[in-house]
Amino acid sequence: MNKVYKIGIIKGDGIGAEIVDEAINVLDAVSSKFGFDLEYSEMLLGGAAIDETGVPLPPETIAGVKKVDAVLFGAIGGPKWDNLERHLRPETGLLGLRKEMGTFANLRPALVYDELINASTLKQEVVKGVDIMVVRELTGGIYFGEPREYSKDRAYNTMVYTREEIKRIAKVAFDIAIKRDKRVCSVDKANVLEVSQLWREVVEEVAKDYPEVELTHMYVDNAAMQLIREPKQFDVIVTGNIFGDILSDAASMLSGSIGLLPSASVGSKVGLFEPIHGSAPDIAGQGIANPIATISSAAMMLKYALNEVEAADAIDNAIKKVLADGYRTGDIGAYDAKEIVSCSEMGSIIANYISKA
Repeated sequence: MNKVYKIGIIKGDGIGAEIVDEAINVLDAVSSKFGFDLEYSEMLLGGAAIDETGVPLPPETIAGVKKVDAVLFGAIGGPKWDNLERHLRPETGLLGLRKEMGTFANLRPALVYDELINASTLKQEVVKGVDIMVVRELTGGIYFGEPREYSKDRAYNTMVYTREEIKRIAKVAFDIAIKRDKRVCSVDKANVLEVSQLWREVVEEVAKDYPEVELTHMYVDNAAMQLIREPKQFDVIVTGNIFGDILSDAASMLSGSIGLLPSASVGSKVGLFEPIHGSAPDIAGQGIANPIATISSAAMMLKYALNEVEAADAIDNAIKKVLADGYRTGDIGAYDAKEIVSCSEMGSIIANYISKA
């Protein structure tokens, strides 16, 4: 009897429904090929939830994510809801969902496909072969630290990390590194920040449990420079919330297209897997969105939430083959395209490659 996984599906707004549908198409192909079953439960979040229930995060969604093994998410937001009060905006719903799911680690891969190397603004010899995973702490640091204050003449925020918060994010990074090239670079600012001194101390303690993984340290300003100068030196980068916010966006641009990159928010409970791009309401419903980032997010879900590593690799290999064969959606059509395909066609081609492999 096949193993059964329960997957929450949140399509969201804009192009969310289109790209998630193609990820499901690919998931169905890979689950059939590798002998496991996926049961989907659709849930509301963001603008779609506001339109139907009046709130961006309905109680039914909170209850639903606690009953599944992982959640695949599309995108939320759009001009339609921009003028709502902050607590009613789509983005507030996403933040609340992440809190309910207990996610504290944001996983942001930066992968440069050989077939799209010209999409990067950097020289080919700099970016060819880049494959980085940025592990960003998601719930602590200066964004959430207390006390904080704003007034007309003075404002301040507090950067705070506890030993336990650092330990758990470091463990996530080392566990991922074991499945990759066994190298972790911890990024901090320990030369001027006491909180970074604690960060470095705790990361070194965690490293003792992973003797097969090489640990290095780098100051954040140097790390930003090295990402552009010599990105191939990195395998896994682990860092705090504000540093990770900046570095993960910088790393994502090495590929030249955010339409290709997945992400995940994981932690003590259920993981949330999503593309890094937005809801693109200007092209919603036109069938021209690029589903590759969402399909890659589904592969991350298989690998990091369900431990179906072989199936995840099959998706990644199919994406590489599709690109090698010259299939492109319009957003990447300028880069060695042999045929421009629609969103649904791209999903079907990837699914067929998996089925026939």
